[in-house]
Amino acid sequence: MNHKSGFVNILGFPNVGKSTIMNAMVGEKLSIITSKAQTTRHRIMGIVNGDDFQIVYSDTPGILKPKYKLQESMMNFVDLALTDADIILYVTDVKDGVSDDTGYTRKMRDTGIPVVVAVNKIDLSNQDELEQVCSGWREMFPGSPVIPVSGLEKFNLDTLLNAIISLLPAGEPYFPKDQLTDKYERFFASEIIREKILLNYQKEIPYCSEVEIESFAEEAELIRIRALIHVTRESQKGIIIGHKGEKLKKTGREARIDMEDFFGKKVFLELYVKVTKDWREKPRELKRFGYRS
Repeated sequence: MNHKSGFVNILGFPNVGKSTIMNAMVGEKLSIITSKAQTTRHRIMGIVNGDDFQIVYSDTPGILKPKYKLQESMMNFVDLALTDADIILYVTDVKDGVSDDTGYTRKMRDTGIPVVVAVNKIDLSNQDELEQVCSGWREMFPGSPVIPVSGLEKFNLDTLLNAIISLLPAGEPYFPKDQLTDKYERFFASEIIREKILLNYQKEIPYCSEVEIESFAEEAELIRIRALIHVTRESQKGIIIGHKGEKLKKTGREARIDMEDFFGKKVFLELYVKVTKDWREKPRELKRFGYRS
């Protein structure tokens, strides 16, 4: 039996459902999901295995015009994803119509890499609108599969999977068949905390925050985690902590519950807040947080 294997890089604008689709395809919550833009900051790999195939999905930050160095680093992940893919999975929101405002669809066509277009959130659309949008994407990417899906409802993902498998190149697996991702446990602990920050705080707070895992000690029945939440200003530190520490306690409690579900163990979580002035603009800090090589 011939084996197929390849890297499928997921691209698209913020909030089109890239992370929801990857999590659904992988069967695990590897990418955090909120309604806020820029929820995904890193490239996150999720690996799907069958008897005769291996798909290495790579979720990427949403395409945007960078306003500061952190966003520049995020867009570097997107640009890299245009060069090291076997297949590009371009996710769009049916409500966004068909456009090429940033030039990324042209860049995708110019690579010569096979593209699969997933028109997402069709549960929010009607048949006439959907047909018009799909027709527009077929004109934009001649010969490419254009597949309407709902990542949230897990609708038509089997058709999407079959389209991807049909385009995979022949090859041996890149990773062991039982491996789910390329990320370590510390990364997922920090992302779970960051998801709660995105959900519990408003305005600029989530975008000025970064989570650093200072220690991760796994025992037989318990994981002890100490985490630092970095913010850019002293006033943001007070907002994160909240009155009598209640906001920080709530964030920690919700993160601990999700960590226990993710790791399958009890978690003892300590959360602290530190002001790291202008960390989003400092290459040294961005490198420390994993945004630069």
